[in-house]
Amino acid sequence: MTEDLTLDEVRARLAPAIAANAAFDGWSDAARDLAAEQEDIDPDVARLAFADGAVSMIDAWFAHVDAAMAQALPAETLATMKIRQRITALVEARLAVLAPEREALRRARAILALPANVAAAARLGWRSADAMWRMAGDTATDYNHYTKRAMLLAVYAATITVFLDDDSEEQADTRAFLARRIDGIMRFEKAKAQFTARAHRRPSLSRFVGRLRYPVV
Repeated sequence: MTEDLTLDEVRARLAPAIAANAAFDGWSDAARDLAAEQEDIDPDVARLAFADGAVSMIDAWFAHVDAAMAQALPAETLATMKIRQRITALVEARLAVLAPEREALRRARAILALPANVAAAARLGWRSADAMWRMAGDTATDYNHYTKRAMLLAVYAATITVFLDDDSEEQADTRAFLARRIDGIMRFEKAKAQFTARAHRRPSLSRFVGRLRYPVV
């Protein structure tokens, strides 16, 4: 029963409905209240769940997109793919979820672009990039953890810009753009790995001095 839902469950339940309404009403109280009516949720509970306004609604919707992406690509499916294919598939899965609500996404981006919301926008973008890399199997904890996510976030943001105005059949232009950007990530990762390997093999003055001071016996 809806009255037994926690606030987190209310947010998850209402998020996609609010997004559908946001195309017409914006990320507004009207969109939230209509979603509550559609989902048979007490409007007072809905207001409490989204007490922080539009950004909290967008936050919940992006979390819904993350969950839908994970459902579309379970671990056993991703395990059969190479890393490049995994990242591409994950981004495309997100785009498939977003496709019916492109106007809601356009309005969400305008809200997140406001100076007061820059920190929230960065947090939400990073969360999505992190979710994709984790699903792709990345376990890096060093600087690679951050560089990979920063690059994917930049690629994803640029792809969304193309996606919002893409009228080609089945978003063919967006897919081609994404493929080129993923190529760039893979080339960078390959070059970085080669550089790291060469640096590791390069003679180290500190190791040499250490051996003089503490000779192997």
